Formats: sequence, structure tokens, C-alpha cells
Amino acid sequence: MQRDYNGWEDIFLPQFEQPYFAQLKAFLVDEYNNYAVYPDKKLLFNAFDTTARDDVRVVILGQDPYANPGQAMGLAFSVPTGVRPPPSLINILTEVKTDTGYASIIKDGNLTPWANQGVLLLNSVMSVRAGQSASHANHGWETFTDSVINGLAMGDRPLVFMLWGNYAQGKKKFITCSPTPHLILTAPHPSPLSSYQGFFGCKHFSKANTFLSNFNREINW
Repeated sequence: MQRDYNGWEDIFLPQFEQPYFAQLKAFLVDEYNNYAVYPDKKLLFNAFDTTARDDVRVVILGQDPYANPGQAMGLAFSVPTGVRPPPSLINILTEVKTDTGYASIIKDGNLTPWANQGVLLLNSVMSVRAGQSASHANHGWETFTDSVINGLAMGDRPLVFMLWGNYAQGKKKFITCSPTPHLILTAPHPSPLSSYQGFFGCKHFSKANTFLSNFNREINW
């Protein structure tokens, strides 16, 4: 049975045919067979399964999944319902309230309600070995997700890209090459180490909605 790509096939299928993707698949098979790897295999493409290509309004870019048990769910920065939100996520939701003046619709750590509205919660590296952050870096995921960022940027619908921290901001080149007038918002990472260096007070959520209001596409944060 053919997989439903939720509108992403024009980006995915050419990448699936590339040699690097075959190497990435082989690497992942070995990792999942021999180690604890997050997220669960069925959630690897959760960001794309939850947010259809044509529904994307905002892209929030993370680096790689949480490496602790029970946290990663295939949506950047999100944790499943019932799991205590990590510090970075707490800081994100704090900034939503400070920025917009109202509490986020997110009542726990599960950001699926954002994804359902068109917020693509994309990790540049989409898997990780348990307890070893960045352990799946440089195995092909970056090439794949860079193609996603660029494919979205080259579309004709203006989008909002939120790039938090130096790593995410390094992806700006895949957006600025587009003639479409996207809104690119940059700030320090929301982690406790850098949140007080400019993430708090960045007002990205209200800025995003001001931009999206021109197209009647605001997000209920």
C-alpha cells in the first residue's frame, strides 16, 4: 500500500532516491536494532504526518530530539501529554504568555495543537540515541531536512521561520535564496543557558501573527 505523504511527496520522493538517504536508512536500521533510539520509529515523521505541506504557516526549527526516555515524539520541542515539560519548552510557553498577554493553549508539554494549525515543528536531525544528544548528526538527516526547509521557502506562500540559537540560524541561507517574502525571526535558544540573553522578550509569537494576519492565517498560540 502506498504511503500517504500528506502533500510532502514533491520534496520527499526525490530525496528518497538519493544515495545519502539509502545510507541514512541503513544507519537507522542498525541503530534501532541495537540501541534505544528516540523517537519511536512510528513517530519519526510525526511532524509531517501532523502538519500537511499545504497547511504550513510557521516553521519552528529544533536541532535534534530529546534524548531522555519518554520525551521525544517527533515534534521539535514537544513532549507527550503527561510528561513534564523540559526547561526549554517551559521557557517557550512563558514567552508566549508574556508576549501575547494570554496563556498558551498548550496546557501540558504536547505541542500537537500548534502542529494541527500549521506549525511545522521540525528537528534538523530527526532521531537520537538514548542519552546521547547529537549522536545521529552527520548521517544524512541534515541533508533531508535542509531540502524540506528550502522546498518550503521556494513556495509562493509567505511563511514564518523561527530560528532560535546559532544552529538554527545557520539554516537561514536555505530561506533567503527564495524570492518569496518570508518572515525570518531569530533569537537566542530558549534553553536556560541563553533564554535571558534575548529569547525572553523576542516577541516572536505576536510578530508571527502580525505577519500572518495579512493572509488571515494567525496561529492560536
